[in-house]
Amino acid sequence: MRDRRGACRFAVWCLWKQVDLSVAKTSPGEFLNQVKAEARKIVWPTGRETMVTTVMVLIMTTLLGLFFFGIDSVFGWVVTMLLNLASGQA
Repeated sequence: MRDRRGACRFAVWCLWKQVDLSVAKTSPGEFLNQVKAEARKIVWPTGRETMVTTVMVLIMTTLLGLFFFGIDSVFGWVVTMLLNLASGQA
């Protein structure tokens, strides 16, 4: 029921805004030409940029892994202490 109301609201909004939902028809050949033109605009990173980025990602993931390991260890110790305190073993 909720989906119908949303669809109805969208339809009313489109009519109110007079949105043109028609899709432009493009031939397969023209589509491929557009894809080739867009592909020519791509600027690929150099080998050095790729290597530097890879090293930075490895460094950051290692640092974050160590950070979260430390935080998890501290919280684990706190929980253990609280459980021992609650059970009277402290």
